[in-house]
Amino acid sequence: MPGKILLVDDEKSIRESLSKVLRTEGYDVVLAETGQEAIEKMIQEPVDLLLLDLGLPVKDGWGTLRWLARVNPLFPVIVITGRWKQAELAEAAGVDVLMEKPLNMPLLLQNISELLQESAGARGRKRGFRCVPCDVQAFCEQLWKRFTTPYPSGEPRDSKNHRV
Repeated sequence: MPGKILLVDDEKSIRESLSKVLRTEGYDVVLAETGQEAIEKMIQEPVDLLLLDLGLPVKDGWGTLRWLARVNPLFPVIVITGRWKQAELAEAAGVDVLMEKPLNMPLLLQNISELLQESAGARGRKRGFRCVPCDVQAFCEQLWKRFTTPYPSGEPRDSKNHRV
């Protein structure tokens, strides 16, 4: 059940990569760089879900959420953020899902699908809050594998494994 998603992030690379993934999954994606731009786009055209970063220029994510709470407090919202320990604030702001960056893409897609299904089937009822913290251990392991040297002692070696 594809829908239209407003993706708001100030980092162009994140907007581009997430929009590619979402479009591949069949979603229509509208992009915004600032909270103010997100508000203007939500006024101009209907969207089904808001995917929102918190650290935005002009009007940050919290200001955007305050506006949305006045206009449509039951609107489905997923916050994506690099800030840790935002769960209590997000839940109090009426956010449905808070996901810490780096994002777990399968979980993001699962939450989007579930929220759109819940939203369509249960209009008028507020859904429960979900928090998906960054798996720090898995993230550190990925960094370790990607950026560790192949040399056990950390000393550079030539092709015959001799110290250089």
